[in-house]
Amino acid sequence: MTVHIGAKPGDIAETVLMPGDPYRAKWAAETFLENAVCVNEVRGMLGFTGTWKGNRVTIHGSGMGMPSLSIYANELIRDYGAQTLIRIGSCGGMQDSVKVRDVIIAMTASSISTPSLGIFKEVNFAPCADWGLLKAAVAAAEAKGTPTHVGGIYSGDVFYDERPDLNEQMTRHGVLGVEMEAAELYNLAARYDRRALAVLTVSDHLLTGEALPSEDRERSFGDMVEIALEAAFA
Repeated sequence: MTVHIGAKPGDIAETVLMPGDPYRAKWAAETFLENAVCVNEVRGMLGFTGTWKGNRVTIHGSGMGMPSLSIYANELIRDYGAQTLIRIGSCGGMQDSVKVRDVIIAMTASSISTPSLGIFKEVNFAPCADWGLLKAAVAAAEAKGTPTHVGGIYSGDVFYDERPDLNEQMTRHGVLGVEMEAAELYNLAARYDRRALAVLTVSDHLLTGEALPSEDRERSFGDMVEIALEAAFA
């Protein structure tokens, strides 16, 4: 057990998928895993371990924002031995070519600040995905025929953004989408020599204002989860 995870030793698999929403973790575990068992519910942050095609997988919520993800990812890595961590979540599209329901596979993740800022100090460290995972995820997406974009994303500190000028610059510089967790996940993976990737579903669009209806979300998010699982065990 750790401060924030009540799982026993051996309860957490080496491969962990991390949605922000704990109830999305529950849905994904019940939908995609066999014999899924709840291994954590401390503070309502649900985690489940089961198998996918014979491979042990944990699906564990991260909460919203990089500080929350940092807590869970640190404990999963340092105390439970997680080796592969894949964020699965939603994002906002930032390019005309990116459509609602599309999947973004994040090669890099820019940010203004992360919980790791105090370590890097004056260095603008460039966190990036694990190449093997990224390559496998792209192959899985292509095999499924899922509309997919690969490139840089932006991990923001705030949801209710009051920086339209920043959004304009992100769009101008080719950033595909915005979310709130991946940059710190990539930082931690680099620090602890782990594999990390973010596979994201575009649920809304900053340029068009379009948003994915709630009844369509599970079908679209399902593609993202399948891509992440295929990539983890390619």
